[in-house]
Amino acid sequence: MAKPTAKERILDSYEEILIEQGPGGVTLDAVAAHAGVSKGGLLYHFGSKEALVEGLMERLATLSEADLKEAQKAPEGVVSWYLRTAITDVTERKALHRTTMATLRIMLNEPRVSEVVQVYNQKVHDLISEHVDDSLTAELVILVGDGLYLRAALGRDDASPLLDRIDEIKARIAR
Repeated sequence: MAKPTAKERILDSYEEILIEQGPGGVTLDAVAAHAGVSKGGLLYHFGSKEALVEGLMERLATLSEADLKEAQKAPEGVVSWYLRTAITDVTERKALHRTTMATLRIMLNEPRVSEVVQVYNQKVHDLISEHVDDSLTAELVILVGDGLYLRAALGRDDASPLLDRIDEIKARIAR
C-alpha cells in the first residue's frame, strides 16, 4: 500500500480533528501539527480553512461516487448491498465512514456541505428507486439503511447479527 501523500495526510488529520473535537478544534496550526507538516506545507495544499472544507467535499464526492458504482455491480443486488453496507461501512469501509462522520460535524455551519450531502442522498434515492417497485418502499429501504448505519456508528449495540438477515429485512420492507 502506498504511503499517503502530504495532501491526504492533511485531509485525514482534518477529518480526525473534526470527528474528535468538532469544528471548534480546527485551526490550521492544529491540522498541520496533526498531519506532521509545516503550516506552510498545509497552506501549499490548502490555502485556508475553506479550502480544507472544499477538499473534504471533494473526498466525499469521490468516495460516494465509488460507493454508488460498487452498489451497481453488487452481485446480491443494490438493495441488499445498501442494507449490508449500512452496517459494514462503520467497521469495514472506514474511509467513507470517517469522511461521512467528519462531514456531519460541519454540516450545520457550512451550507455548501449540506448541498454536497443532498446531491449524494439524491443519487442514493435514485439508485434505490430504480431497484424497488414503488417510491414508498424505496424510502423505507433508505430509512432502514440509515437506521442501521446510525446504530452501527453510535456503537449502541452489535448490529452484525442483522447481516445474516438482510434478505429477511428486505422481504419485510417489500411487503
